[in-house]
Amino acid sequence: MKPNDQGGPVTVALFLLAATFLLNCGHAAELVSKTLLNDGWEIQSSAKIKAGGDAISTTAFKPADWYKATAPSTVVGCLVEDKVYPDPFFGMNLRSMPGMSYAIGANFSNLHMPADSPFHVSWWYRTEFQVPTSRDGQVWLNFEGINYRANIWVNGKLVADDKQVAGAYRTYDFNITDAARPGAPNVLAVEVFPPEPNNLGLTWVDWNPAPPDKDMGLWRDVYLTTTGPVAMDFPQVITKVDMPALDKARLTVSAELRNASGKPVRATLRGTIENIEFEQPVELAAQESKEIVFTPEDFPQLVVSQPRLWWPSEIGQQNMYDLKLEVKVAGETSDSDVVHFGVREATSELNAKGYRVFKINGLPMLVRGGGWAPDMFLRSSAEREQQEIAYVKDMHLNAIRFEGKTESGRFLELCDRAGIMVIAGWCCCDFWEKWASWKDIDYDIAAQSLRDQTRRIRNHPCVITWWYGSDNPPNERAERNYLAVFKEVHWPNSAQSSASEKPTKLGAPTGIRMTGPYEYVPPVYWYVDTHAGGAYSFITETSPGPAIPPIESLRQMLPPDHLWPIDDFWSYHCGGGPFKHLDIYTEAMTKRLGAPTGVEDFARKSQLVAYDGERAMFEAYGRNKFDSTGVIQWMMNNAWPSMIWHLYDYYLRPGGGYFGAKKACEPLHIQYSYDDRSVVVVNNYFEALPGLKASAAIYNLDASEKFSQQVSVDAAANASARVLTLPTPDGLSPTYFVRLSLEDAAGKIVSRNFYWLSTQAETLGEPRNGSDWYYTPTRQFADLTALSNLPPAELSVSAESPDLAPDPVRVHLENTGRIPAFFVHVKITARESGEEILPVLWEDNYISLMPGEKRDLRAGHGPGSPPLVKMFKPGMVEVEGWNVAPQTNQVNVPDY
Repeated sequence: MKPNDQGGPVTVALFLLAATFLLNCGHAAELVSKTLLNDGWEIQSSAKIKAGGDAISTTAFKPADWYKATAPSTVVGCLVEDKVYPDPFFGMNLRSMPGMSYAIGANFSNLHMPADSPFHVSWWYRTEFQVPTSRDGQVWLNFEGINYRANIWVNGKLVADDKQVAGAYRTYDFNITDAARPGAPNVLAVEVFPPEPNNLGLTWVDWNPAPPDKDMGLWRDVYLTTTGPVAMDFPQVITKVDMPALDKARLTVSAELRNASGKPVRATLRGTIENIEFEQPVELAAQESKEIVFTPEDFPQLVVSQPRLWWPSEIGQQNMYDLKLEVKVAGETSDSDVVHFGVREATSELNAKGYRVFKINGLPMLVRGGGWAPDMFLRSSAEREQQEIAYVKDMHLNAIRFEGKTESGRFLELCDRAGIMVIAGWCCCDFWEKWASWKDIDYDIAAQSLRDQTRRIRNHPCVITWWYGSDNPPNERAERNYLAVFKEVHWPNSAQSSASEKPTKLGAPTGIRMTGPYEYVPPVYWYVDTHAGGAYSFITETSPGPAIPPIESLRQMLPPDHLWPIDDFWSYHCGGGPFKHLDIYTEAMTKRLGAPTGVEDFARKSQLVAYDGERAMFEAYGRNKFDSTGVIQWMMNNAWPSMIWHLYDYYLRPGGGYFGAKKACEPLHIQYSYDDRSVVVVNNYFEALPGLKASAAIYNLDASEKFSQQVSVDAAANASARVLTLPTPDGLSPTYFVRLSLEDAAGKIVSRNFYWLSTQAETLGEPRNGSDWYYTPTRQFADLTALSNLPPAELSVSAESPDLAPDPVRVHLENTGRIPAFFVHVKITARESGEEILPVLWEDNYISLMPGEKRDLRAGHGPGSPPLVKMFKPGMVEVEGWNVAPQTNQVNVPDY
């Protein structure tokens, strides 16, 4: 909990590489008898097959003209990978896919598919596999996610039908011992049915268009496990930490044992956590299941002294333990498992104002994160997951919110290792919230879905809560079911009835709110608004508006003849409802910065707008901690190339919003307040930091200094404090600059910040209502148009890679002229192709340098991506800025 390295690119890259190694090792050891069925699948429409499952699931059946597939996958995802359709993410290609005519830019989970859609009917998944041999063993077929219903066949036998298999968020394991053929080829055939209207399926709300198959398919892992007569399910470790001393932890271990045989069995369940051992005998009747529990009261060895605790990122270490469980029958191992867990206690409570505060090990956390979106076709990539978690950690964010689409165990383990807290819950705006229309089966599927998902994720220390209603709280029957499930599965964390502050009959007040905005608002908004989206309480989704990608990404997603002016191709890559156009955003840009002259100017100004907006939002919540207790940017990322709601775009290109958020969320940070002109120091560490020095200076547009001051600061632990207030000097230019810096006790600059401001105050219009529910209008905009008239700056640039592990590139910048070098952007490109190397972890970017100022910027390659230098020797560094002419420099690399 002491200040350490603040997460530069090299640190993040090394961390994720280590996490990847541990993650891979963990999966290898997790379950010896686990066999993933990932490859060798084929798919085909049932409309093109006359045979039934009894024939398709035999070796005698020979698929003809089936499409290659993998698992997990969706039907359309496989067809896209097989190049059946042109890139659906480019231009309006998605619209031309069959079945999309009624689903342009809108959620259609509750609508009927067209009768002529190829996805109106069921599709078959088929694969051949080998069954591991096991003496007197039981063979289990496991599905972690099927959307939506399915008939499952193995070797000509029906294992389960579509009445048993229903629900996108259900998980299944079937005993296929009688059907399996160890030592011989086996065939698995799954007939998957798409979600029908009013099914509890997957949805994309207004985030983006939804695929024409409604993500039908085997969207999570399929695998085999083999056991002896007794199988072990749902192992769990609950950790309680003695607070505030944090010197002891009390562990409760449990698992469900299932006797799959037809006769009574005596078994022993044994557990090991490092040097701690415990065991318990159990008797099981034929086909009986029983939960076995080890409590610290009955097993004192489960009281751990001086535990290595798990902490969120930048607060402390992400220590993990392994629980090894083994079931013995007649001296032989019947089943075994390894559970990775962290010793931590995640709680939440309401503060004096009724705002919910989340705590880890008794210490309050300012939650700062973003809403998560997987790929639109639910294509899973371990490499991309590593890269995106590296981005989250690099931005100093500490949380991800799942609204539906709870990610895989692999993803959650990455969050465990990275210290990224996870908020899970159901999705909004579809049948999940239409309780008035639910039938008995819907209540059953919803409860079982919650049971399956909470059991699946409950051991991950990163998971801190579950929001079981989303935009609205459930009705009394659904909530009663949900609360019973939380009790049944020993849910170790808190749960809130929705992401809003709406009350329920059964649940406690949420202490959280969902008030937006989702459209453009000026930076001052976050400081002065006190009734909607401003910086107070815990806001579950909010945003400063659209997020236009850099020009390189726009060229990847739009045809050349639709790059400019903005047209319906742009709108297609916005959202649904009021978010399908950029009118409000473009008006604000024009009035603040001047009318864009073309697509390049629009993209350049958009990075400035995004930087300004994201920085202001996160900084306002940081300044007001713990009157403000959490903020979830809507969203972190996108399911496809999009113009709205992201901190980095689909191509993993970090733009202005990324670096604005990263700047604002520094663990030790100096910032400016748009409402009262105060300079604030925010210390997110849990240790006081005395002897700091805060400096502030005001400059006219021509770089002439109008004010400067330095003050001593003793930063309290996990707190913010105003340290000085900026005056309004006489003779300020209409647009002017503020530069801030913070030095530690040794004189090292630990935080710096740079603002562009206007003497024309920005004011808000009337509070939103009715049609303005998603934003607050701006009455008067700041006048920053003079930025476009900045004279050219003189910038000296050089780049090198003095050490090659993990391939950091260092770029040296110096403003050698008399004019500020404003909003300078640096990127690394491959010499041969000229393409930007992505993903990349920059120490800082989109920076401004005053005359005479020097900056050294580091960049490292993200995990799972090619080294910046070795793969592209010699690499190139390109630098451009608001008033800096583009220049390209070769990276100097030593011989090796």
